[in-house]
Amino acid sequence: MAFITATWNPLGEAFYRKTELYEMHWTMKDALRDCLVAAAPYGGPIALLREPHRRSPSSRPQLEIYSASGVAVTSFPWKSGPVVHLGWTVSDELLCIQEDGSVLIYDLFGSFKRHFSMGQEVVQSQVLEAKVFHSPYGTGVAIVTGSSRFTLATNIDDLKLRRLPEVPGLQGKPSCWVVLTQDRQTKVLLSNGPELYILDNTSCTAVFPPGLSPQSGGIVHMCVSFSYKYLALFTDTGQLWTGTSNLQEKLSEVDTNMLTPPKQMVWCRRPKSQQPSVVLLWDRLLMVAGVCCDTIQFPVEDQCVLVGELDGVRVISSTNQELLQEVPLVCQDIFKIASMAPGALLLEAHREYEKSSQKADEYLREIKEQSMLGEAVRQCVEAAGHEYDTNIQKSLLRAASFGKCFLTDFSPDPFVTICRELRVLNAIRDSSVGLPLTHTQFKHMTLQVLIDRLVYRQFYPLAMEICRYLKIPEYQGISRVLKHWASCKVQQKDLSDEAIARAVCLKVGDSPGVSYSHIAAKAYECGRTELAIKLLDFEARSGEQVPLLLKMKRSHLALSKAVESGDTDLVYTVVTYLKNEMNRGDFFMTLRNQPVALSLYRQFCKLQEQDTLKDLYNQDDDHQELANYYVAASYREQRLESRLSVLQTAVDEYNKAKNEFAAKATEDEMRLLRLQRKLDDEKGAGLLGLSLQETMEALLALGLHKQTDQLYRDFRVPDKRYWWLKLKSLAEREDWEELEKFSKSKKSPIGYLPFVEVCTKRNNKYEAKKYIPKVAPEQKVRAHLAVSDLEGAADAAIERKNDSEMGAVLSRCSASDRLLIDRLNRARASAAKK
Repeated sequence: MAFITATWNPLGEAFYRKTELYEMHWTMKDALRDCLVAAAPYGGPIALLREPHRRSPSSRPQLEIYSASGVAVTSFPWKSGPVVHLGWTVSDELLCIQEDGSVLIYDLFGSFKRHFSMGQEVVQSQVLEAKVFHSPYGTGVAIVTGSSRFTLATNIDDLKLRRLPEVPGLQGKPSCWVVLTQDRQTKVLLSNGPELYILDNTSCTAVFPPGLSPQSGGIVHMCVSFSYKYLALFTDTGQLWTGTSNLQEKLSEVDTNMLTPPKQMVWCRRPKSQQPSVVLLWDRLLMVAGVCCDTIQFPVEDQCVLVGELDGVRVISSTNQELLQEVPLVCQDIFKIASMAPGALLLEAHREYEKSSQKADEYLREIKEQSMLGEAVRQCVEAAGHEYDTNIQKSLLRAASFGKCFLTDFSPDPFVTICRELRVLNAIRDSSVGLPLTHTQFKHMTLQVLIDRLVYRQFYPLAMEICRYLKIPEYQGISRVLKHWASCKVQQKDLSDEAIARAVCLKVGDSPGVSYSHIAAKAYECGRTELAIKLLDFEARSGEQVPLLLKMKRSHLALSKAVESGDTDLVYTVVTYLKNEMNRGDFFMTLRNQPVALSLYRQFCKLQEQDTLKDLYNQDDDHQELANYYVAASYREQRLESRLSVLQTAVDEYNKAKNEFAAKATEDEMRLLRLQRKLDDEKGAGLLGLSLQETMEALLALGLHKQTDQLYRDFRVPDKRYWWLKLKSLAEREDWEELEKFSKSKKSPIGYLPFVEVCTKRNNKYEAKKYIPKVAPEQKVRAHLAVSDLEGAADAAIERKNDSEMGAVLSRCSASDRLLIDRLNRARASAAKK
């Protein structure tokens, strides 16, 4: 603790420090010489492409992938073409850019994902240099070809190649170049000797860095900051110019006294820092040059690689890895020698308290007198987050906890949050995991992305423990981890399908947000169809099961699952799929084994495919339904002969079904059609197509009583129905003579009250009265009232001694009927006494 500042190096108003992250686990015989190296930011993996040993030129290059701590992840011989550049995407996928313009994409474990080309013309001219960059659109690739042309792809996941304009006077590759992202536009800044150009989609523009002296010489190296906000240019005279990337403002110009171009040049800047600097690497020297025109120099004993980070630079060698960064201001305030900052005093007070010294009280009094105890706690909490050493973290947090005890209104949330976050960071920084994130990077990355990174690296137990510890909602945390774990589990070839299905079920259970169909789909993609089917048995949602079963060509099982679900839309989906995939015979046979599906398909065919419905009935030898189909089909026939032919077929099918009643009814319909045509030919009645009742009504309306009677006898029309039809028809035609003959033809099955009523409706009370004597006794009161015969109605009611009928007559009497009213009242009174 006493020598924390011993490794600090002043640069202007800031301090820089190197913190050892790891002693690398790898074993490098030739250090990092003769290697293409690419390390992903945010503590990402490291890829090495080793050239074959000079003593065995026939051997192939070896592509090796390591964690940030040097733990081997995978390695395999490189069997494709010569590689120009390696780079990592934002999702930790490795891009291998070849001379012929092909870009091969591998995952973290060396599995080939896909490839794409940077254009056909590149195959001939070859790629001279390439760069992988990150823009608001995603991960991009830029190349310069042997024809001195630049090609860009701003997002490899949505590939759109852009060929940039020619650069005047450029032969071969430029002296140096970088990709800039400004205002959501991607441009290339390049140097061709002393000249500097910016290439965009349509133009090549010469630019001049402000304040760069003409004596500085040609630009031989350049780099852009992590945020693309700042630019650094190195000239062949050793001058380092820094400024904004839009070339509008100069920050500084430093003489490095180095005439050879650096091997690497990377910006080193903390977010919101006003003291950005550039780190330059030569074979034996690491230099930090700041805007204050001063430098820090570190000797280098081994070949190194610089990796730009959000808040510093990682320095990777064959033996160890360090983080070079500007010391945060809060850490400077606390640990700077003779600092009187509130955090420094609180840290000292806690040290004295642990020694049981009364000086602790003196330090606390001094802080309280300045009313800065809350600020002191805040400083200690914030500084703990920036420290990599766990002992320093604990010391600062204990000091903060000590200071909190003397505050009554201090919120504990920041303290609790930083404790939890540091515990997570310390766990992932362990060399076995190899994610050396700083607290600043962690907050910028977000917790969800960190969980994704751990899951991608298959650190499932750690990811789940972090989710539980930080109380992440299950569907966002543990369920997501389990989903990825299960997807990887089904790819294990050394386990049986039964063992994997059982393990997945036990582990996943009913976790919310985990779809067994998604896991089954992964198993199917790996060629394990039987495992996929076993996993689908655990899927509770049939709507998720069925599409995958269809994809796996398990149509019978998909149909069974759809029927079990009770979802008719799902059944229709499967049936439609089967209809398109199978021949007609197999399709019908499949439906026969699923009555529910068959019934639904029949419903569909009735509305949409009538001919298919007939084929279904034929397939099943269902003569009854087939006959019904022909009857319905007969109504669609325009010609009578065709209709009669179809109806005859229906009769035959009814006979096969032994449905004599339906066969007889159909035959009657055929006889009716023939009779209708005959009458049409003879009388021009226009009867064809009418029903039996409509036909009889039409004949009666035309006065064709004989023909109507013939229909009545031939088709065994019920008596009541026939009498009603003829009664209404004769009354409407006011054929009273025929009506009277009809009433006398035989005893009326509907009684004679209807005769009275229809005559009354036609305002012929005279004819109506003729039928009153024939009316049944219980209906005579209604008959007399229908013709307004109150006397007759009263006589009938009194004779029957029916109180309700007498009441009905009374309700129709007026004041002039006084005698009749008295008579009815006496009769009612007499009936009441008895």
